[in-house]
Amino acid sequence: MEDIEAIAVLQDPVRRRLYEYVVAQDHEVSRNEAAEGAGIQRTLAAFHLDKLVDAGLLVTGSRRLTGRSGPGAGRPAKLYRRSGAERHVSVPARDYRTAADLLAEVADGARLDVELRAAAAREGRAVRAAAGPIEDLDAVRAVLSARGYVPRTDADGAVLRLVNCPFHVLSEQHPALICGMNLALLEGLIEGVEGLRAYLDPQPSMCCVAVAASKNSDD
Repeated sequence: MEDIEAIAVLQDPVRRRLYEYVVAQDHEVSRNEAAEGAGIQRTLAAFHLDKLVDAGLLVTGSRRLTGRSGPGAGRPAKLYRRSGAERHVSVPARDYRTAADLLAEVADGARLDVELRAAAAREGRAVRAAAGPIEDLDAVRAVLSARGYVPRTDADGAVLRLVNCPFHVLSEQHPALICGMNLALLEGLIEGVEGLRAYLDPQPSMCCVAVAASKNSDD
């Protein structure tokens, strides 16, 4: 019931818009920034952000945004970021995670990483075929966004980093196996696209794979 109640919070379009804005950022988000990003008033944003916190979808911290300390520095601002908790709802009840855990354990133990990467590459090519032409980083971003990766382009616009890993729990338990699979999946997706490459780039609280345009190929 807790998962159902948490997900139900996102039924409100304003809360969903705020949630999507916060999780897409590479930093903690203040109430002012969230309000501006969602196009609503600050007081309304504060109300809905705290509802998202109560539901366990966001977590909070606080710090002074001025960078100063001591008297006259002002009160610390309340900041929001995505919670690390996962929510799952299935009606009727299903337990695909246990099956995935067991399959990953067997594949890891039997050293089936080559076979898994080959299957992942085929899946990536199938995704590309279903999505239509992929010619640049923007097209890759659109496909990965639809698959839940929450892609974000670096400031220079040449590297696409993935804020969310759809395989997060498995990647923590079997990092080499699952990150290799994820890399092969993206390689299959962009196979034959001139000027793009996928590579391993593990970052805290992010997916282990990134996609870069050619001007970063020597990094």
